[in-house]
Amino acid sequence: MLKLYISPGACATASHIALEEAGADYQTQVIDLKTGQQKTPEYLAVNPAGVTPALETDHGVITQNAAILALVAQTHPDRNLAPIDDPYAFAAFNAFNGFLASSLHPAIGRVLFSRPPLEGEVRDQAVELALSKYQLVEDHYLKGDYVLGDTFSLADGYLLVFERWARQAGLLDAARFPRLNAHLDRIQARPAVQRVLASEGLSAV
Repeated sequence: MLKLYISPGACATASHIALEEAGADYQTQVIDLKTGQQKTPEYLAVNPAGVTPALETDHGVITQNAAILALVAQTHPDRNLAPIDDPYAFAAFNAFNGFLASSLHPAIGRVLFSRPPLEGEVRDQAVELALSKYQLVEDHYLKGDYVLGDTFSLADGYLLVFERWARQAGLLDAARFPRLNAHLDRIQARPAVQRVLASEGLSAV
């Protein structure tokens, strides 16, 4: 059985959604980031980077959402969770997930999770940088009702994480980001996503 280490509401929710959408045989273990559980010897033995997600498999531990999403899609081809049969479309799927991991996540993460919290002009600049990343998705990277167009993929569950963070922080303005807001509502309504949110003690935002 697969074992996914998560922290409720953190970016690992994307991998949790992936496994649930796939109908995979898995279990989860919560790592409490607020109490520093990710820094314990027990968890560092699983993921030396001390972050979630981490997915224990029969072939070893896989980390990073982008890698886990690709793995889940490829190991559950009957669920059509990514365009794995088209090398170019699959590259686009991976490229979008890479953008989320390397560009959007750090930008919004700095706004929301810097300790001590950002203040004044420094915060304003960080917010505008983060919003510019969301604007790229709104204007260019969101191809239709879903990230890749007319069909759901696991990239949609990954994007949901950052849409939720922005909406909860009052940054996902409906006038500026109508497509992202509609996308978030659409993905949160999926049964698998609702099950994941409930299991993490979360609700739609």
